[in-house]
Amino acid sequence: MAKALLMTGALAVTTVASAEVDQATLDRGKEVSALCVACHMESGSGSSVAGFEYRPRLTGLSADYLVHQIKSYKDGTRVNASMKPFADLLTEEQMNDVSHYYASLPAIKAEDFKVEASEEVLAHGKELVHNGDWNRYIPACVACHGVDAYGIGASFPNINGQNPEYVKKAINDWKDETRTNDPLELMARIAKRLTDEDVEAVAAYLASQPATKEE
Repeated sequence: MAKALLMTGALAVTTVASAEVDQATLDRGKEVSALCVACHMESGSGSSVAGFEYRPRLTGLSADYLVHQIKSYKDGTRVNASMKPFADLLTEEQMNDVSHYYASLPAIKAEDFKVEASEEVLAHGKELVHNGDWNRYIPACVACHGVDAYGIGASFPNINGQNPEYVKKAINDWKDETRTNDPLELMARIAKRLTDEDVEAVAAYLASQPATKEE
């Protein structure tokens, strides 16, 4: 019953996928992406500076999700000192254009990280991603993020193939409430039930997966 209720709530806040966009939108988005490539790379695959910052893959994510994240940096419901000034520069149209541009690109994993985790850790991560732990009121990631966690709509992104350090930071930001842009506070509540070992395992397992089902 709990699982069914969670999925019902999740689907209720998921928006319909954006309609097809015209080439002019994508062309404008590519121009705006000049602001993004230094950190997220021309391919949108992301990059990292070890011990300092881990920039996510932007491709393989819906345009609506990307727009929501940019707006969150603007309004402070998601905090990142590097992203805030760039988000503040963008108009509504530019946010829409650049988000559709990245959503139109093939999802490619960054090549600057390796997953270094034991089989036991990866197995624990896989169990949480696919089945959760209902004894601790932790739902499976796939309950909201869709089949194999490849994303549903604007609220629940594809979480595969991201740098594990980025995933860990995202979960910990929900834990300490420096990130509050999740629908119905779903992620904040779940994150607070995860141990450090859980976070490590989930991040490692998701990072070990292909960025798209087709890979």
